[in-house]
Amino acid sequence: MINEIYKDTEERMDKAVEKTRHDLATIRTGRASTALLDGIKVDYYGTKTPLNQLAQVNAPEPRLLTIQPYEKNIIPDVERAILESDLGLNPQNDGTIIRLPIPELTKERREELTRYVHKLAEEGRIAVRNIRRDANDHIKELEKEHEISEDNARRALETIQTYTDEHIDTIDELLKHKEEEIQE
Repeated sequence: MINEIYKDTEERMDKAVEKTRHDLATIRTGRASTALLDGIKVDYYGTKTPLNQLAQVNAPEPRLLTIQPYEKNIIPDVERAILESDLGLNPQNDGTIIRLPIPELTKERREELTRYVHKLAEEGRIAVRNIRRDANDHIKELEKEHEISEDNARRALETIQTYTDEHIDTIDELLKHKEEEIQE
């Protein structure tokens, strides 16, 4: 029974870390990353479709993304979707491919992004702590109902705390790398 709690807790914490990793990857730094365009949806025949299903996205240079739609007639729709997004990027269309130059970040924008990245990391830490609380409550309930001993409950709580520390450390590492990337 305790092993099931461990397994569930670790899976949920892994998902929280993965979500934080994904959220941080979508933050625009001075470097081109195809993850920047993950959230963009294009109006494709009346359906909002993710851009990566309609086009090939590449980062051939550190400050350039290229988007090559599978159908040439959707290029204006892709451009519109990029302009309407909050990325602040200006697409350049040559008829077959869309180039997306990534401009340098200003000092103010870097500070703003750093604050936002800290907020995302803290949301990830909170999610991990909430999962810990749920697991601890479950273990204490089992102890109260005399399904596990006090010693087993104490060991289980320590193990859950270890999982929590490991996952929060991972989030802190992600945050540190993203901050360095923003400050480059």
